This record gives sequence, structure tokens and C-alpha cells, in this order.
Amino acid sequence: MEFDTEILQFGPFLSVTIGIVVLFTGKRLNDVFRFLREFSIPEPVTGGMLCSLLIALVYIIADIEIEFELTTRDVLLVYFFTTIGINSSLKDLIAGGKPLVILLAITIDYMILQNLTGISVAKLFGLPAAVGMLGGTVSLIGGHGTAIAWAPKIAEGHGVANAMEIGIACATFGLILASIMGGPMAKFLINRYNLKPEISEPLDVGFSAEQEDKGVAYLDLLDAILAIHVSIVLGFILNSGLEILGLELPLFVTCLFAGIIIINVIPDSFPRLSGTKWPSRKPAMALSDIKSICIDLFHNSKNKIKKVTLKT
Repeated sequence: MEFDTEILQFGPFLSVTIGIVVLFTGKRLNDVFRFLREFSIPEPVTGGMLCSLLIALVYIIADIEIEFELTTRDVLLVYFFTTIGINSSLKDLIAGGKPLVILLAITIDYMILQNLTGISVAKLFGLPAAVGMLGGTVSLIGGHGTAIAWAPKIAEGHGVANAMEIGIACATFGLILASIMGGPMAKFLINRYNLKPEISEPLDVGFSAEQEDKGVAYLDLLDAILAIHVSIVLGFILNSGLEILGLELPLFVTCLFAGIIIINVIPDSFPRLSGTKWPSRKPAMALSDIKSICIDLFHNSKNKIKKVTLKT
């Protein structure tokens, strides 16, 4: 932790530690206030908003800007998307059928609408179209990861000096508004139409009661971590190969693809050093829900207040 010229900086260790504290604070608040649970407000959002308010008060009252070293943030982002790829299966896409096609079509339509709206608002204020893209699908569909990955390229190629701040701010507003609005809307629709699942499917995250009683051996957890790291290594190779071909993608995207390729191409009978099957959707991969840990700490570790000005 360093304090220099009215800026309080936290290093990687304290940033992650504070992120964990913020996450547990959100959990305790959700436990205490029933309406937060009733409307499915995510615990990272609850704790993160409180943390942001406290940091804002420090900035307003003491004129001290708080910053977090964000190296760990990028690592957590890669871990999160890699575990998504490991747990993905083409069979799930096929099983989605017509509803999945309809959802995909609606999503694409709204992506176009987001970009048209963002560019129109940017032009209205005399800003480059790239600013509108940052406030469109780059941040609202892609989220923080895509905004962080593409902001430097937009800053360099389109002269938007503070593209990173704009992208993160838009992604944060989108995340918070979606969390605040999505839960109440879903609850209203479920109650209004008395919606219930047609079939009871097994858990693909977390533990079932039987699995929780048996527990998870430490070698199973290490096997899951090894699978994640193997996918990340393959993701690095894919990323480097695409760069040679002139196609630039964020690292977390190629790591996601790597996990998908491995789980869908390599058969279960393929021999592994651990002597076990690929740990897709196994209790070890769900231990404490690895991907949720990564994305929750990713969001909490980046909470900071900065002055954001639109520069062109």
C-alpha cells in the first residue's frame, strides 16, 4: 500500500484481499436484508456498490483517490472464461434447439440496436463513433473483460485517450443495472405466470447433497487446476497463431475456445497424467464454484473511483 500525491494505491495482495472482504460483506448484507435475496441481487453487486460508495465518500471528503493494482484482475478473467469453456459441450447447444436459435436472434438484434444507440449518442455530443461502440456491445455484451481487452486498441487506433475508463464505466453501469432490474423482473414474471421447471436437471455448478457428503480430495482439486492451466496454455498458443494470421482476439477468448476444443474433441478415454477423465462438470471443478470465485473477485478487485472525462 502506497500513498503518493493524494492517491492511495493498493497492491495485488491487498486488492484481492479487499475483494474477498467485499464479497463476504455483500453476502452478509444479502443474509440480513430479505428483499436483496427476494430480488436475486448478486452478492458481489451488493458488496461492490457499498465499497464504491465508501470510496466515493473518501474521494469527496478527503480528496484522496483510491486505486487498486489490477494485474490479478486479468488473471482471474482468464481463469473464469477458461472454466466456462471446460464445462461447455456442443451437445448442450444441440439440445437448446429452437429456443436457443430464437434467443440468439434476439441477442443479435439488440447488439445492433445497442451500437446504433451508442454511436448516435456519441455523435450527438460530438464524440467519435468509437466512444459509442464502447458504450454499446463492447461493454454491454462483452462486459468488463471485452472492454478491458479492446480499450487500448481503441485508444491507439481512434484517439480516445480514456477508452479504458469509459469502457469500464459503461460495463459497470450495465452490470449493476442488469442485476438490479433483472432479479425483480424475473421474480415478477415467475410469480405472474407460475413458472416451474418441466424437469429436474442435475447441478452443473456447486454440489449435490451426495457429493457434498463425500467431499473432494485434494488431488481432485489439483486435477481441476491442471485442466484449467492446460487449457490456458493451449489458449496462449491459439492466440499467438491468430496474431500471426493478423487476427487479434483477447487472451480470455482463445482460452475459452481452448477449453471448448479439449472437452469436445478429446475423448474421455484419452489417457491423462492424473489417470482420470477430463474434470468437466465434476465436483472438483465446482468446488466452491471456481468460475464464480474468479468472476466475483474480478468484479470486486476493480472497484475504484476516478474522474472520467471524455477526451477526443
